[in-house]
Amino acid sequence: MKRVLFFLLLVVLLSACKEEGTKYSNVFDSPVLYAKTVKELNNVVMQNNFPPIIASRNYVYASIAAYEVVALGDDRFQSLAGQIKHLPKIPQQDLNNVNFQYAAILAFCKTGEAVTFPEGSMTAYRAMLDSLVKISGMNAAMKEASIQLADSVANHILRWSRKDNYAETRTGERYNITKEEGRWIPTPPAYAQALEPNWRDIRPMVMDSADQFTPPRPPVFNMTDKQSKFYQEVLAVKSAGDSLTDEQKHIAEFWDDLGNRTIVEGHVMFTAKKFSPPGHWMNIVGIAAEKAKVDFSTTVYAYAKTAIAMFDGFIQCWDEKYRSNLVRPETVINKYIDPDWRPYLQTPPFPEYTCGHSTVSASAAEALTDVFGDNFAYTDSSELEFGIKNRSFTSFRQAAVENNWARFYGGIHFHHSCLISTDHGKMVGELVNQRLKMKIK
Repeated sequence: MKRVLFFLLLVVLLSACKEEGTKYSNVFDSPVLYAKTVKELNNVVMQNNFPPIIASRNYVYASIAAYEVVALGDDRFQSLAGQIKHLPKIPQQDLNNVNFQYAAILAFCKTGEAVTFPEGSMTAYRAMLDSLVKISGMNAAMKEASIQLADSVANHILRWSRKDNYAETRTGERYNITKEEGRWIPTPPAYAQALEPNWRDIRPMVMDSADQFTPPRPPVFNMTDKQSKFYQEVLAVKSAGDSLTDEQKHIAEFWDDLGNRTIVEGHVMFTAKKFSPPGHWMNIVGIAAEKAKVDFSTTVYAYAKTAIAMFDGFIQCWDEKYRSNLVRPETVINKYIDPDWRPYLQTPPFPEYTCGHSTVSASAAEALTDVFGDNFAYTDSSELEFGIKNRSFTSFRQAAVENNWARFYGGIHFHHSCLISTDHGKMVGELVNQRLKMKIK
């Protein structure tokens, strides 16, 4: 419904322009429209039940495709080819008569859909874009030139994407469940198998390798010595979960972002859908761009840099997850302390150490701070559509730190793990900022 209302508003505005005698109105030169396009991809991710790490792959290739179009048409920005070491240079393009904003949006749609989704997932949205072309008064020659550029760049990025080892990880080694103490096992209610145990083999964008930022070893599993670091971490999770304030519950719910939460009622099991962590942060990019009143090209740039930081952040984190294979708090508490205890949030199906959400939140925060500056205050309204009230922050880094507490309050992570994750996610984000020279003017 929101999408329909947005397009109806554009139709009214364009019709008003035509009444005043304007022959052509470049409605595509709108940061808000680009943000709406990203949100559409976000919705498709959510509806197709893609887990967060796979979602990050859709976002990053789609965002890079749009950015590469922008770099061809705006001399303030330069291509990522040669900066992302394995990204080939875009072939020579005919740039005459191109609407670069329209082409960037089309390239985003085509790439985002084709990376993983079923064919036709964004057909309805592209049809709405086509209706905007007609209403705007864009001539046939410009439309065709823009489509050709979008297709060429999207196809180039898609060819490159197919070499990132994603296909190979579909048939890789599966996680081995054992009775070893301290090793991760599936958790209730779905008892789902380990998610993406081979993601460390995905080709990074900026990092030299998945293990470039290897965290220290987690506390040694020990539930016999009550003074041990591990035992104290377990008790801290249970104690917090048993006495959550309303504010702490709101923090946990706001950053929950478990894309597909399994709900069991009697003999019926079904799934409730929400944004994933990268989907939440992509939404934050749009909020920041709108508040900062940046132009179309800068908006595309902000999305691309943030998507790259999160993509590499997930690779770094998943490399550690399936190295340490650490058990979740819920499993330990149920076995050694209270068999009926449940965390406030639902435990996701992969090892505890390190925390994916804390990692990518920190990496995204560094990318966004580089674009919009530190102490950038904003209100995050991303969760309103799920009935969760807004939260306000004084900076992107403050939001990332709050996420640490959210995972701890939710009972799904040890706080030590979240702190380490933030440190290493920040390292990934800093590396992206250091190596990628995207905006040159």
